Amino acid sequence: MPVATPEQYAEMLDRAKTQGFAYPAINVSSSQTINSVLQGLTEAGSDGIIQVTTGGADYFAGQTVKNRAAGALAFAKFATEVAKNYPVTVALHTDHCPKDALDGFVLPLIAASEEEVKAGRNPIFQSHMWDGSAVPLDENISIAEDMLKRTRAINAILEVEIGVVGGEEDGVQHEGTNDALYTTVGDVTRVVEALGLGEKGRYIAALTFGNVHGVYKPGNVKLRPELLGEIQAGIQEKFGTKEKPSNSSSTAARAPPQARSPRPSRTASSR
Repeated sequence: MPVATPEQYAEMLDRAKTQGFAYPAINVSSSQTINSVLQGLTEAGSDGIIQVTTGGADYFAGQTVKNRAAGALAFAKFATEVAKNYPVTVALHTDHCPKDALDGFVLPLIAASEEEVKAGRNPIFQSHMWDGSAVPLDENISIAEDMLKRTRAINAILEVEIGVVGGEEDGVQHEGTNDALYTTVGDVTRVVEALGLGEKGRYIAALTFGNVHGVYKPGNVKLRPELLGEIQAGIQEKFGTKEKPSNSSSTAARAPPQARSPRPSRTASSR
């Protein structure tokens, strides 16, 4: 099947929220890994999300070229074409993009989608992640506000990271106290006050509960998955939302399908 339209992607996320499951979201860095993901999803009978990081995009552009925007576009074109041969629906997503990579990665991709939309076509990517975990929350939110305006205009979804994932991934490493590894209700309240509950554009909130990337010593990681439920309940009470906060009747501009962690909730699959 073709890559999901914005409407199909919104419906996928709504269905996952309503039925209480998660889609596998898998990073790729080559045509072989794209093919492997499509085959694996097909065998599992599951729709899913195929995503690329800055490092993966660098490699798609050529081992020594380091033009990650071009690499990401090459990834999207290949995935869009070969996905037509499989009976599952996939969405294309750019994973963790820190502040210093915005100008060379996500922002050029949004600009490319803006041209596609002007021409009457769908955006190239269905969603983009802004990883502001390394900057102060006020700056994180400010950048997210600007990006949300642009993703809404192209009928795409923005993902924002609120809190810090420990460890290291793609050259981004957490430095600081472990307190930052746990998102608070207050943090998410500030995000909702700025980004809204769907009326300003649809976004996904990636919340942290002690998650760590990479290798770590046994006993050093203390996960608190119950924190996600506590935040959901806190936002519901604060803003009068339904369970798993969401409102707005617009298909393309709805609030976060549900608060989630960047890793665990996206690797539990099936539909």
